[in-house]
Amino acid sequence: MFDIIGKRRWFFLISGLVTIPGLVFILLTPLTGGKEGLQFTIDYTGGTTWQIRFQNPDVSADQVANVFHSNGLQAVVVKQGNHFMDIKTEPIGLTAAAPSPTPVATLAPSASASASAGASASAAPSSSAASSASAAASGPAADGASPSPSPSPSASPSAAASPAPSGSPAPSGSASASPPVATGNTQLPRDGKMGEMVVALQDALGPIAEQASLTTIGPVVSADLINQALILIVVGSIGILLWITYRFQDVKFGVTALVALVHDVIVVVGIFAILGSFFHVEIDALFVTAMLTVIGFSVHDTIVVFDRIRENRARHAGEPFAEIVNHSILQTFARSIMTSFTVVLTLLSLYLFGGAAIRTFVLALLIGIISGTYSSIFNASPLLVVWHNWEDRRLGRSGSSRAPRPRRVTS
Repeated sequence: MFDIIGKRRWFFLISGLVTIPGLVFILLTPLTGGKEGLQFTIDYTGGTTWQIRFQNPDVSADQVANVFHSNGLQAVVVKQGNHFMDIKTEPIGLTAAAPSPTPVATLAPSASASASAGASASAAPSSSAASSASAAASGPAADGASPSPSPSPSASPSAAASPAPSGSPAPSGSASASPPVATGNTQLPRDGKMGEMVVALQDALGPIAEQASLTTIGPVVSADLINQALILIVVGSIGILLWITYRFQDVKFGVTALVALVHDVIVVVGIFAILGSFFHVEIDALFVTAMLTVIGFSVHDTIVVFDRIRENRARHAGEPFAEIVNHSILQTFARSIMTSFTVVLTLLSLYLFGGAAIRTFVLALLIGIISGTYSSIFNASPLLVVWHNWEDRRLGRSGSSRAPRPRRVTS
């Protein structure tokens, strides 16, 4: 019989070799300002992502970044294998604080009011002047120069007021210069700062052959997404801890299951930190969904082993706890491996043929499922044995899992 519990230190060592480098690269994320470690999409950081392809395939990422820098923008540019440029920069294209149409509309009443005030001021000095002015105005009208003499005084203020809002180029230009950028837009922008960047890039590097997408997300949306992701993971972990503790009536089961869960999270996030440092693999909004799925799968597999331990503990009362746990792991080993292997085959098919849109999501699931299977078998149960043995030594108990109950002697 294979002694998994007896070789638990080797399995702990393997977990350490996987998690420690990942932790190092995770810590590099804040220390390097995001240049190394985890790479986040604009879903978390806010900004603009722009995917374009130049007609000249020899255009490099550094050349594109230099054009952005010369226009006062800091950009991270990565060239993909299909000659597309993934450009990430500060939010561009969001509707800025432009003059609203309400102040512009108030220009017309003010102009008409000034015109009417001027008219009344000119008519105020004497009534004879007013009568002579009306006579002079009616004279040309009588000759047929104007078919309607009465609208002529009112038409002059409106004519003087109406060109004010339409003739001023600043309000109309600023209102239409920065429209909101639509997600998945495949048409090159022509207005605002993005239109200027299109012109600058084409002047410096040649025509842009194709635009795959253009997306802008503000910092408020990204901050809300980060807070919600952290709340989901923390609340889910605490709920799992409380439920397993209640289900098995032993806090050791809940804590060791939570440790295995944290192990899986560190493995997945750490590997993505390493991939982000060397291959610029980014974490998107679906990554949180993948992590919650991994947490649920890992805990499910751990509970299967724990439930068999509880059953064997009642059947084989008096045997050493380590032997009971090892026997329970071997009984559920084939089931755990076959279940995980089936899921891994499906995820591999999705990763290879599912397209680039879900590739990061599937990769996180693939790593998490493998890590969850490993931690359920080789980490959670051995940790339970370590804790149980430490508690036995502290309380001075024997190594058996449960002392035999004394029989009652009736006289």
